[in-house]
Amino acid sequence: MASSKEFLEFILGQLSDLEEITYRAMMGEFIIYYRGKIVGGIYDDRLLVKPVKAAISYIPTAPYELPYEGAKQMLLVDEVDNKNFLAGLFNAMYEELPAPKPKKKK
Repeated sequence: MASSKEFLEFILGQLSDLEEITYRAMMGEFIIYYRGKIVGGIYDDRLLVKPVKAAISYIPTAPYELPYEGAKQMLLVDEVDNKNFLAGLFNAMYEELPAPKPKKKK
């Protein structure tokens, strides 16, 4: 099931206090970037983030869920209505997220 543009717009609004939040549409879902690093994404109208240590510490009771069949498990973020919580989560995760891979020249 694809995610709705409305849910994407809601999440982007909730993250509006952060700089450099971008997204990329991919197969009906949305990958979320923070300052150039992939934080997670929106899958089936759920916000899922990478399970880095900082995220696990920040939301220790978050369930692990699959974004799609065959993918690695990610953490489900339930508190999408709390802007401060989301900003804190993304800021806490940033240092642990892997740097983007360099683009291959064609």
